[in-house]
Amino acid sequence: MTLHETETLALPTPTGPMRTHVFRPAAPGRYPGLLLYSEIFQVTAPIRRTAALLAGHGFVVAVPEIYHEFEPAGTVLAYDQAGADRGNALKTTKELAAYDADARAVLAFLAAHAACTGRLGAIGICIGGHLAFRAAMNPAVLAATCFYATDIHKRSLARGMNDDSLDRIPEIKGELLMIWGRQDPHVPLEGRRIIQAALDAAGTHYTWHEFNGAHAFLRDEGHRYDPELALTCYGLAIDLFRRKLGGGDQGVAVSP
Repeated sequence: MTLHETETLALPTPTGPMRTHVFRPAAPGRYPGLLLYSEIFQVTAPIRRTAALLAGHGFVVAVPEIYHEFEPAGTVLAYDQAGADRGNALKTTKELAAYDADARAVLAFLAAHAACTGRLGAIGICIGGHLAFRAAMNPAVLAATCFYATDIHKRSLARGMNDDSLDRIPEIKGELLMIWGRQDPHVPLEGRRIIQAALDAAGTHYTWHEFNGAHAFLRDEGHRYDPELALTCYGLAIDLFRRKLGGGDQGVAVSP
């Protein structure tokens, strides 16, 4: 299925306009919506390629700039030490309520989008995995995929580094897909077990996958990229979203 980026727009939030990039199939019709959260580096080329891949499988994908309060619209942090330092600093500068308000803004936008069926999911990578986990606390989110979600086990997201993500797990009513790398130092074995135990205690509907992979194995730049593992995991995510969100309502072929 061919696709294109249809929109770059500023969504209103309580902390100011949030640039959001929208990818969708080129064929006319309506499709399920996905909120895609980036890593701490914002909407980099690998994140755009992930959005394009998902859109090409039949989804309207909205990708917000998670640090819109602090960086000029369009800012992309480099995959280097300076970029990591800046992204990590902003991660614990932003208020927890602002992260949650951003999620509601994107979900409302997708639900009202002319090309969206209104059936919504969330997906995220690294900090984005944590943000997708929190987005799933919104009842409109029927499924969420979280790639090596950082900081959940440490309760260290946002200003104050005392988030309530573990406590709010009972609010998650959709299905989760939790994907981890065993060689990821950011979420060690004991951290993964804390999260899994909390999900079990809450009776959450989820699947859990631990692979031999490093942190950032999904990112198609850098030495930690594992293309075979990435392909497997994209397949798991797309299967979940098709099962829980359904497909689009069109069968129109696109002229070359």
